[in-house]
This record gives sequence, C-alpha cells and structure tokens, in this order.
Amino acid sequence: MKYNRIAIDISKHVFTLHGVDGQERPVLRRNLRRAEMETFFAKLAPTEVVLEACGGAHHWGRLLRRLGHQVRLIPAQYVKPFVRRAKNDRADAEAISEAASRPSLPSVAVKSAEQQASGMILKHREMLIGQRTAAINALRGHAAEFGVIAAKGTAQIKALLDKLAGEAAVPAMAQAMFAQMGEHIARLDQQIEALDAELLARHKADAVSQLLAAVPGIGPITAITLTLSVEPEHFASGRHFAAWLGLTPKEHSTGGKPRLGRISKAGNERLRTLLVVGATSVIRHAKAGRKGASAWLLRLLERKPRKLAAVALANKMARIVWAMMARGEAYRPQPVAA
Repeated sequence: MKYNRIAIDISKHVFTLHGVDGQERPVLRRNLRRAEMETFFAKLAPTEVVLEACGGAHHWGRLLRRLGHQVRLIPAQYVKPFVRRAKNDRADAEAISEAASRPSLPSVAVKSAEQQASGMILKHREMLIGQRTAAINALRGHAAEFGVIAAKGTAQIKALLDKLAGEAAVPAMAQAMFAQMGEHIARLDQQIEALDAELLARHKADAVSQLLAAVPGIGPITAITLTLSVEPEHFASGRHFAAWLGLTPKEHSTGGKPRLGRISKAGNERLRTLLVVGATSVIRHAKAGRKGASAWLLRLLERKPRKLAAVALANKMARIVWAMMARGEAYRPQPVAA
C-alpha cells in the first residue's frame, strides 16, 4: 500500500507507526520491534517518514535515508501541542504526523555520524566541567563545616586543600576524605585539560574556526565549538541563528502594540553561555579611547545595564558569526569610538 506519510514514535525497543493516505486518513497503526524496523521499511516504496527529534532519532534518520525514504525530524516542542488528552505511544505518533502536516513547521536537519562524533567531545567536556563544579562545591561545603574557607575560583582549591591539611582541629577521617576529594578534582582537571588540548589542535587545523577567533569575545574554544555545532545553511539569516541560540526577546504583542520581554533561552544553552561570557569579557575592557573599543557598544553602555548590554552584544556576535560562516568572510571590525 502507498502511504502519504508515516510518523514514528521511537523508543528503546518498541516503535509505534502512524501512517496516513493522501486524504490524511489513518491507514496504518501498528507497533514494530527494534529488529523489525529495517526489514519493514526496506520493503516500502520511498515515503515521507517523520520522527520527533529526540535521542536516537538521527540514527534512524540516517538508516531510513539509506533505504530511500525522505526523513524529517520535528522538534519536540512543536509536537506537544498536537498530543490529545490521553497520552500514549499511539497518540504521540499521531501527534507527530499531525504536526508534520503543517507546511510551515520547522524541522531539524539529520546529522551525519561524523557530526555527532565531533559533538561528543563538546558534550563530554561540558559533563566533566559540571562534575568538577559539583565536586568543588561539595569540598567547600564540607570544609565550611570545620570553619575553613577559601576564595572563589578553581584556582583556589589547592590553597583550600593545603589549609585543610594543616588544620589540627579537622579529624583524621575528614582529612582522608578531603584528600580523596582533592585527588578526584585533580583527575577531572587533567581530563578537561586533555580535551582542551584536543579542541585547540582542532581549532588550529580548521580555517573557519580561525576566522571566528578574530571576533572580539570569541576565543579558540568558543570558535571550534561554533564550528562543530553549527551548520549555517540551516538558518535563513543571522536573526534566525540568534533566535535558535535563545538570544532574542520573547514577544507578548497584542492589539497592534509590540511588547518585548526577556530573551527566550530556548535554544542551544552551551553556545549561548559561551557568547554571553565572551561578550561580558569585551564589556569589561570597553573604554573610550582604548584600541578596538566599539562606538556602538560604548553608546549602549551609557544607556543600559552591563548585563543587558552583554546579552545585546552576544546577539550581535551571533549574527556576525552566522554571516562569516555562511559567506566565508573574514571579520570586519566595527567603527571605533574616538
């Protein structure tokens, strides 16, 4: 039978299919085991297959494309409004199909295995940094229980450990635990440094990453992260890219009156954080008369708080990055303040 579209609600073992004909009438409702998926779709004529963009979706997207099907991945937040009251696998598959029937609904590009492999180093580094932050916070919390404190920052951990080791009031059992926590943090530091070295080597070997590093506020780690994470052709403009990063304001307009709120924070949190931190660094050194000080930024700082200006600058940096990646252009410095 010829299907107009097949939506799949994927899981670990059981996959729920919802197929419709040319009149959008349901003609296929069935479950498949994981081992049956490839055999089933290998027998079908080329069909539009729609999945929710979730864990494992890119793998199945690549497999279905190899079998000759047209694959679309729909963002989960656009599928949710179409789920009816009784949520189950069949209702989810039907909601995916219903969302895919809207021609204006955006979709997620299917990533290649190489793209996902490149992104793993970034996610692994982020996980290690999170673990190190949690370990340092735990160390500081336990040390405070014995009246021992230290200045903020990862650079102060060695001083804190030395201070704890020389504190006679700390029991021997606690001293042993503090030593183990210090070793754990040191191992995490070594792993993060190794990943940073690998990312730096990738940055030096990548022409696009080196172009991006010329933008004020973007260093080698941010540049290679952008290069590995962003496909500029998937965005219509720099504003679309900034919106994907969550750097554009939420809109609550009604009655012809535009009302803009805070930034949406709806996109890629890792890239948004890197750009805002980089923008904050630029603002910290922005002074009239200083080499490279942007006239636009100095005027903004006269009117707005520094944190708000940092977000605005991050938005501007995102648009510049998209233009450079999409057109292969070098960075053109902004007009400098007198």
